[in-house]
Amino acid sequence: MTSGYIALREHAAWLDLSARGKIRVSGEDRARLLHAMTTNQVELLKPGQGCYAFFLNAQGRILGDVNLLCFEDHFLLDTEPETRPKLFEHLDRYIIADDVTIEDETDRVATIAVEGPEAGAVLAQAGAPIPDSLYGSAGWGEWVITRISARAGATGFDQFFIFAGASERNALLAKLPIPAATPEDARIVRIENGRPRYGEEITERYLVQETGQLQAVSFSKGCYLGQEIVERVRNRAQIHRVLRRLEIDAVEPPAPGTKLTSGDVDAAEIASAVFSPGFGKVVALGYVRSQFAEPGTKLMAGAAQATVFDLHA
Repeated sequence: MTSGYIALREHAAWLDLSARGKIRVSGEDRARLLHAMTTNQVELLKPGQGCYAFFLNAQGRILGDVNLLCFEDHFLLDTEPETRPKLFEHLDRYIIADDVTIEDETDRVATIAVEGPEAGAVLAQAGAPIPDSLYGSAGWGEWVITRISARAGATGFDQFFIFAGASERNALLAKLPIPAATPEDARIVRIENGRPRYGEEITERYLVQETGQLQAVSFSKGCYLGQEIVERVRNRAQIHRVLRRLEIDAVEPPAPGTKLTSGDVDAAEIASAVFSPGFGKVVALGYVRSQFAEPGTKLMAGAAQATVFDLHA
């Protein structure tokens, strides 16, 4: 076990997430445009508030996810590195007669995450203001600290994203008396905690309800791109597969795409898998056919037994 892995699980560690995309959206029509293009409630957000949301295409497939943060004169879209260019181009395509300006601020803004069960206490001791609500933001001198839901952070534990000018990165890290965690540390803890990531477990292949991330969706807002498909799936109350956390009695992680079986029937497909030092076995995220998705269901991964769990059990 590495020190970063132990700190993420038991205390707190920092992660450099500066590669995550940061898209600034300004102009008088910014709220209206984002409300019409994302799955969550945007128009009611006030400065200092935010939400987690998906961008969908017209077929209801997921183009990307964002932490959508509201400030006095703009919104900040925090997204995965892989989806930054795609979402920028997607937004730009739909700006026609709108008073909206989009800017890619990724290279100008450093993102440092503080994560782990004691993340809030560590930041408070460092003098940081702790936002009261999820996706709430507060100024910390020249920096901005945002409280991210455990379901939308890098690891699935309590987390705070701190946004600072790229030149301020080292000054910020000097205030954090905690170890660094590597991307691999974070990936293991993320999968242990059932936190899917866009680009790995969530892709354009899947519908919203299949991912289990319904905190990204407002079912009471007005029309948005892809809503017809989301509502059709909800009204029929039927999906054929759902994302689940799996524990496999093995030490070698199966490759993405590996099928799990129940008898002679394909019952699930691995999206990601790691060996967990803390669990002493493989932990995975995979899409399980609905009839096999009940927590506690036993499946087979080759010769190894796998058990199905809820994502956040």
